[in-house]
Amino acid sequence: MRRAEQELDILEQISQILGDGLELSQLFQRVMALLSDRLHIQRASLVLWDQASDQLRIVASIGLSAAEQQRGRYAAGEGVTGQVLASGEPEVVRDITKHPAFLNRTGSRDLEETHTTNVPTSFICVPVNDGGQTVGTISIDKPFIDEQHLHADTRLLTIVAGSIAQTIRIHHLIQVEKDQWLEETQLLRDNLRGKYKFDNIIGSSPAMLDVLATIGQVASSRATVLLLGETGCGKELIAKAIHFNSPRVDHPLIRINCGALSPQLLESELFGHIKGAFTGAVKDKIGRFQAAEGGSIFLDEIGTLDPQLQVKLLRVLQEREFERVGDHKTVKVDARIIAATNLDLEDEIRKGNFREDLYYRLNVVQINLPPLRKRREDITRLIDFFLDKYNTENQRGLRKINRDILNTLLRYPWPGNVRELENAMERAVVLSTGEEFSVDLLPLQIRLFSKQTRSDSTDTSIESLASRLAEHAIREYQACEGQVYDLVIGEIEKQLIREALDCNSGVKVRTADFLGINRNTLNKKIKDLGIEAED
Repeated sequence: MRRAEQELDILEQISQILGDGLELSQLFQRVMALLSDRLHIQRASLVLWDQASDQLRIVASIGLSAAEQQRGRYAAGEGVTGQVLASGEPEVVRDITKHPAFLNRTGSRDLEETHTTNVPTSFICVPVNDGGQTVGTISIDKPFIDEQHLHADTRLLTIVAGSIAQTIRIHHLIQVEKDQWLEETQLLRDNLRGKYKFDNIIGSSPAMLDVLATIGQVASSRATVLLLGETGCGKELIAKAIHFNSPRVDHPLIRINCGALSPQLLESELFGHIKGAFTGAVKDKIGRFQAAEGGSIFLDEIGTLDPQLQVKLLRVLQEREFERVGDHKTVKVDARIIAATNLDLEDEIRKGNFREDLYYRLNVVQINLPPLRKRREDITRLIDFFLDKYNTENQRGLRKINRDILNTLLRYPWPGNVRELENAMERAVVLSTGEEFSVDLLPLQIRLFSKQTRSDSTDTSIESLASRLAEHAIREYQACEGQVYDLVIGEIEKQLIREALDCNSGVKVRTADFLGINRNTLNKKIKDLGIEAED
């Protein structure tokens, strides 16, 4: 083959190698192995500038041992390699034993033996340029033939260096993007860890403190957790808190709603399928369990699971293995299961809708989330949190909420729980035009509840009751003229003190403080009115 045809063939093969997208040193190894085979190269080195050490170092080589490659380090301008980096121009050495700048830094060449042979060793070093900057060099050793071959090899190596320079640039850009992606991923993980820390979950009521204490204990284990509670009470939030405070935090948390898909689609989503398993299965697909390997999987609405899928899930819980749809190969899985439902599973078992053995497998640690109406102490803090969140998102300033509206929100039963409260606060912020929180900003059902409670409370208010009592007393004590005031006020005082004592467990000091009277006054009234009370 003529030299020109040989060079074209070499360059074509090199372009294919560089297009494979492997790691840079592997690409260079393959390129140099090709050149070594076709051009009889003895040694070859890819030398790049290392900013950390502020020197050139060999990153890949042919014909050098690991120790020899490690010794291949040069300052800018040092030796033939350093001079090429400094000048950006190729350097051709006809005989390495006769060139004063040739250092043999790697120690891979026996210069004494080379000096005594009839065939000298030539050294060609060309720059690797990225734009207008020299970022490294490529060098080769080969037996000297003649000046024409030396010139042709230099030209070919310069072309190869240009191709490798482009590959280096692409790999550098990919590495920069990879580093940025890793940094962003770590930042996201850190944010998630902070967001789902236990002390960031709003809940100071006794019921929520019990929940937080339980998840604090269970998070570090691999135990299966069953979350029970009404819709909207925060089951997914608790599942995330368990995962992000567990040793599995660096692995994924995969969520799937078991009630949102048909049984056939859900089986494929959970366990995956192979190509041709059913119509539309055009390629293999992994399921959510495989995607959650090493992490956690959150199975929401587990109570709606199809009976056949209940059997397969039971096997995963027992054996930690499954088969993909259409496949006979067993897949092992290590994923922690966190299940949730708003159904009474024991009632579903009695109805025959849920397997009892699956229930006991899921019910290793049961956490009952209280509805919002049973943790009213948390409503005020939740309101503040959601107002801050949606004010920031929508650039609003809704802050001032009066006592009447707050009382309405505290009395409202919240059938949709925290989710309903969050939606109500978001609606109020979006519709607001200032800082004042008016009743018109509340959803219709809450406004209707507010009107109803005001109407009901009118008939049972102190003023209304007092008015009816006065009317009744006037009619009742017609024959007791001159004594009506003492009779009525005395009876009211007697009943009020009895109720206050009962409310304060019979403790007189607390009862006196509650009523706002002196303890001696209370003792005198108890004696005068004939009220039985503990001393």
